[in-house]
Amino acid sequence: MSPVESCWNENFSGLDSRNDKLPSAEYENCTFTHCDFSESDLSRVQFIDCTFEQCNLSLAEVFGTIFRNAVFTDCKLLGLRFDQCDAYGVAVSFLRCNLENASFTGLKLKKTIFRECKLQGVDFTNANLTEAVFESSHLLNAVFSNAVLENADFSRVIHLSLNPAMNKMKGAKIPLSELPGLLREFQIVPLD
Repeated sequence: MSPVESCWNENFSGLDSRNDKLPSAEYENCTFTHCDFSESDLSRVQFIDCTFEQCNLSLAEVFGTIFRNAVFTDCKLLGLRFDQCDAYGVAVSFLRCNLENASFTGLKLKKTIFRECKLQGVDFTNANLTEAVFESSHLLNAVFSNAVLENADFSRVIHLSLNPAMNKMKGAKIPLSELPGLLREFQIVPLD
């Protein structure tokens, strides 16, 4: 299904999905500020080189949606199923976003930035996160299973817990304070 229209270089501010349905379209180089798309249907919408600032996309439907070179800053994306997006159209970065319970299962997310984000309960199963940046993010109950985390940067993260035997981690940068989270799966108790 192709978009019904195209929109370039537009600024959208204060849109609310309860009142303003975003038309299925291709949005290129657009900025969305203070928009509420929570629980709305954004399926098959294309966001290319778009910026989202202080927006809420929590629980939005994103089946077949494209987020190509999309930048999210101070956004709320609770439970967003990025794994239902167009698999070839996911290229994103996040700054100070709340992504609790979102899913990136099976996606190729090389060099993706998750800086200062809340990633509690996020599912990264089978995701390729080579050279991803998780700097200063909160990872309580985040799921890393069969993930590629080679050269990933976990600088200043908190609550990292994953099984190194179940993930590819060569060259991953992990703070000493979070090393116990790599031992938890083996029921090893580190001593002070």
